Amino acid sequence: MTGLEARHDGAPTTLSWLCHPTTLLALVLLVVNDHVWKPAFPGLLTGKLSDVAGLVLAPPLVAVLLTLLVPRLPARIAAVAGLVAVGAGFAVVKSSGYAAELASSAWTVLAGPSLVRADWTDLLTLPALGLAWWSWTRARERPVRRRAARVARMLVVLPPAVLAVAATSAVWYPYALGTTTLDGKPAISVGEGYSEQNWPTGPSDGKWAVSDSGAATWRAATEDEQQRLNDQDSPRRQACAPDDARRCYRVVSGHLRVEQSDDAGVTWRVAWEVPDRQREALARQSPNPGDIGRHFASRELSVYPRVGGGHEVLVANGRDGFLRSLPNGEWQRDGFLFEDGRSATHGEEALPRLDGSGPRTRSFDLLLAVVLALGLGALVTLVASSLAVRRAGGGSWWGFVGGLPMLLAGLALTAFWYRGDDILGVSFMLAATLVVGTAPTVVVSVRAWWEGATTRWVGWMLVGLVFTVLLAGVPLIGWVGGNPPDTRTAVSLALLATLPGLLLAVLTSGMVDPTRTRGRRNRPPYLPNPPYPPYVPYPPNPPRPHQRVPPQ
Repeated sequence: MTGLEARHDGAPTTLSWLCHPTTLLALVLLVVNDHVWKPAFPGLLTGKLSDVAGLVLAPPLVAVLLTLLVPRLPARIAAVAGLVAVGAGFAVVKSSGYAAELASSAWTVLAGPSLVRADWTDLLTLPALGLAWWSWTRARERPVRRRAARVARMLVVLPPAVLAVAATSAVWYPYALGTTTLDGKPAISVGEGYSEQNWPTGPSDGKWAVSDSGAATWRAATEDEQQRLNDQDSPRRQACAPDDARRCYRVVSGHLRVEQSDDAGVTWRVAWEVPDRQREALARQSPNPGDIGRHFASRELSVYPRVGGGHEVLVANGRDGFLRSLPNGEWQRDGFLFEDGRSATHGEEALPRLDGSGPRTRSFDLLLAVVLALGLGALVTLVASSLAVRRAGGGSWWGFVGGLPMLLAGLALTAFWYRGDDILGVSFMLAATLVVGTAPTVVVSVRAWWEGATTRWVGWMLVGLVFTVLLAGVPLIGWVGGNPPDTRTAVSLALLATLPGLLLAVLTSGMVDPTRTRGRRNRPPYLPNPPYPPYVPYPPNPPRPHQRVPPQ
């Protein structure tokens, strides 16, 4: 590298800034605080600590990425651009609720479930940019000129820095774990889950609250009450009314359903439920529903005397919050209780709508739709290729061999469809499923071309692939947006959309010329060997001159 090129190359200086001790300390602090301290000690201090560490780490990271994308960008311009971009973006997001919502959606797509809130008090951490600028003034005096050192630092520091900024801290989700009565008073257990797999399992994993006013207001249970509540038998799936022993209620495991009996449990009828297909649309309005059959299901119920006579029923429905019966016989979803005693029935913490009309925010729904659409396109291409190979005389076993991995990929996609406890794991497995399902299609297509498929056939095969992906993608993209709301309808329409592609695959199978097999194209034409001439014995040698012939 000449002196002029070194002067204009900003990567050595910005990389030195990223590897400055202040920046590395911010990197370690951000990772530890987001993934250890925040879940263990949620509060103002840990929240602001992440903001400070991020403001120190993000500007050098942006500067390094800029100089890698634009190799001749001067280091000073990249540093100023990183500081201005991070500061301006942070200020806009923290001061505008609309910008915070957009940032949450974008970060959820890029890095899994994320929640960015507008909080003007976070702007008090903006002076941390001064610390980032100070580390820049020190780092620019020691640029990393040696190519081997730059490569080593990029491999060691750059990936963790990107992951630390992209992988935000776990998003908190409330969880209705259980309900019971204590001395005739209703009590509820509210737990919490995060965007990984550490979901609570029972009422003892949450915090108990007791109501002294018949579920009108709630207070935190005392230590003695906590102990007494945890000592009760669990789960409590059935209970009878205190004023009428023949009126009983029970929850149905694995479903959002409450049944009622008017003859002391001899016969039962549905009192309240969310049908399973509707429950799927309800759960998909949450960014990380996890296992829908497990988390969106009725867990426990309790029956207690109503103030003024009669009784009420209180049901814990997992991620869907608490359900309560009203005096007029109707049922009301009360959501979750917060520190001020109110329930999440309105505002930004409102429960998803039962009619499924709310926005779909489950993080990997779009990825599911894309994988399925591409998989159906690959299926059509596999059928076309296997028919072409068979017509060329290559054997019918190619289609069966290629179809087996695709069948396994389809089974794996079905298993992943309703899961989502681990967003990164599911995304990786979906990508692997797509590779496993499409790789045999590529192999059989190449074999068809090798066996004599014409250029015209290749063009029609690509037309069938693109047409099937687009046609199958219409109901799947609609499913992501909520119309159709359930998976069964969307997948059925997507499968139906493959029929034109399959018909095209059958029609184009005749565009194969076995005589143009590319494996023999450059060989001379085969000619059979001519037959051997008949055997003729050689005549005896004539006698030489002056040679005496012996008597016979």
